[in-house]
Amino acid sequence: MGISTQQEPNGTQEGIVFRKSLGTYTVHTDGRIVQCSISSKLHKHLEYWWGVSQSPGMHKRVKQVHDIREVDPVAIGDAVRFVETPDDRDEGMIVEVLPRRNAFSRPAAGRKPIEQIIVANIDQVMPVFAAREPSPKWRQLDRYIAAAEFAGVPSVICINKIDLAQTEDGIDEVAAMYERIGYRVLLTSATTGEGIDAFAEALRGRVTALTGQSGVGKTSLLNTIQPELGLRVSEVSRVTGKGRHTTSQLAMFPLAGGGAIVDTPGMREFEIRHEPAEGGLASLFVEMRPYIGQCRFGLDCEHWHEPDCAIKEAVEAGEIAQMRYDGYTHTLCHMPGKRRQRK
Repeated sequence: MGISTQQEPNGTQEGIVFRKSLGTYTVHTDGRIVQCSISSKLHKHLEYWWGVSQSPGMHKRVKQVHDIREVDPVAIGDAVRFVETPDDRDEGMIVEVLPRRNAFSRPAAGRKPIEQIIVANIDQVMPVFAAREPSPKWRQLDRYIAAAEFAGVPSVICINKIDLAQTEDGIDEVAAMYERIGYRVLLTSATTGEGIDAFAEALRGRVTALTGQSGVGKTSLLNTIQPELGLRVSEVSRVTGKGRHTTSQLAMFPLAGGGAIVDTPGMREFEIRHEPAEGGLASLFVEMRPYIGQCRFGLDCEHWHEPDCAIKEAVEAGEIAQMRYDGYTHTLCHMPGKRRQRK
């Protein structure tokens, strides 16, 4: 999963961040591992009089310095440029984060608009839920999926412990509903082996961010496709998940068949604070997109209490599942600025 070393004119090299812990970043480059710190400049955003800092061949003076709006400027999965320490080839300093394809993030604790980027440059998000023990919280699944849609990342849903499911749980119906709106759903059991081949195939050759609360069986699932992988992931995740909104340690784990996984623990209270300017939160619920703008109040409709709402009419007609609409309204009323309005 590393990338080849590229010597730049200024002596920098490129690599991918696979692990970070307490200000130390493990970078893989050209088959080597380099332990890096980061330049203090990465904690600031420089605004220039002439163009931006990346503009080549221009004389620039710093106009203003802004604090970045991220907890950490470097994320797992980032492609970075670094310089090696002169007297140690295995140590260096990250001086630049290259443009990201995407970033799966959540709001950091506190009132300031600061993001915590969990992982960057991923191919998919895989929320893992248990059919039972613990009981699935489908509204939480809808928040995970909406966050992935906001990041422009596909989602693959995994419902584990399917061997414990009872008819009254309605797991098959829930799975069919998510599949109808375009999401792939894996039904798995690490105990019986059901769905394990499909689980392994879904991960192969892709960088996947796993989400889901403790107890859903992620460790057992990963152990079935690669011995002791789940145990190593769990060991790191227990450390990472200790803080409510902190990431003291996080790592990407290569898969033997190609690809890699990153567990994202400590996201039990995950919430969405941002919505697209065009279409709002409803645009993150894929089956609602065709109805956006068709309401009496057009794009100003929040699809909650307004009359003549096309989305609410689609729910009544059975074209949008009531469970998904409930997930939408629950997410909406817990967003900043909405919470007070809905009480």
